[in-house]
Amino acid sequence: MTTLPPAASTTSTGATATIADIARQAGVGTATVDRVINGRSGVHADTVSKVMKILEGAGSTPQRGRPRQRDNLRLAFILPGDNTPFLDQVERQIAHLASDLRHLHITEITHRLDASDPAEFASALGKTVNAGMFDGVALLAPDLPAVKLAVNAMVRAGVHVVTLLSDVAGSQREAYIGSDNRAAGRTAGLLLGRMIGQPERRTVLLASQSTRLSGEIERRIGFAQVIEERFAHLTVLRTPDLPADDAGAEAMLSEWLRTSCDTRTVAGIYNVGAGSAGVTQALQALGLTSQIPVVAHDFTDVHRTLLGCDKLAYVLDQNIHYCVLSAAKVLQGLCDNVRGAVSVTSPRLDILTAENLH
Repeated sequence: MTTLPPAASTTSTGATATIADIARQAGVGTATVDRVINGRSGVHADTVSKVMKILEGAGSTPQRGRPRQRDNLRLAFILPGDNTPFLDQVERQIAHLASDLRHLHITEITHRLDASDPAEFASALGKTVNAGMFDGVALLAPDLPAVKLAVNAMVRAGVHVVTLLSDVAGSQREAYIGSDNRAAGRTAGLLLGRMIGQPERRTVLLASQSTRLSGEIERRIGFAQVIEERFAHLTVLRTPDLPADDAGAEAMLSEWLRTSCDTRTVAGIYNVGAGSAGVTQALQALGLTSQIPVVAHDFTDVHRTLLGCDKLAYVLDQNIHYCVLSAAKVLQGLCDNVRGAVSVTSPRLDILTAENLH
């Protein structure tokens, strides 16, 4: 562990230096400076030497992020603007936690940004954060290059960023808060695979939207993996990308099942994202509800109803309340330079059926 002198670290204006200040002087990223300060591996010796000289000149460990100019932290929760029960539920959970966050001296503001165009989403993300002068951002966003660049720009500007419920892989975000989505997909595959008893039904359908959320991509990968590994007699068949709204999902899936799929061989459906009510309505319209079990994610009010009337076999749920609160606390710890602030336990995955509704 690197030990630094105890004197105050200041910039040329006398203000407390930040990691971003040190990174700019050294010509490296903030993550590199953080590694050097905490004695972690993965940094070239010449870079370590350069950063250490600047640190010694500054006089002490710099403050993470922007200097605290107020006692109250301002955090932004940024979500896609899609109108889905899951995203609406996440926004409600953030609102419900507002009073708890105020006790932690945290002011939260939620923004819903149109995610249909990645470049526009990334641009809106940068403008929203820079205009609001936020100390930290909890982000649920598509995993796309434009978004990754926007995240990196925020981090370089001294804003702490964590990803919420779905990650942005390869970005400089400081923590991911959410469940293991690949394990969730594997669990869905295991549940469906064990339900299939009729030898003539050997096809499992994988339904999702074109959201580009890494959480949904990881679920698809995990599902396909476990079917291939443990149920080699089954075949995974992707449906077309379904609209996120229930009416659109029902219309597209109904047409596809009638014209492009032999429903006599279908053993089950795994719906990765939104539109579960539309999926079950499509099956009902074709008289297939009792023959084809459906597994979905997230315990929304709609899914409670569908479970209760046996239109869904299982719902895999993560604790959104825990994830939102953990994201706020991690950001608070990062802003306060608390060692170990990013250490957070992933929420467990609950398997809900019609028999254990709560």
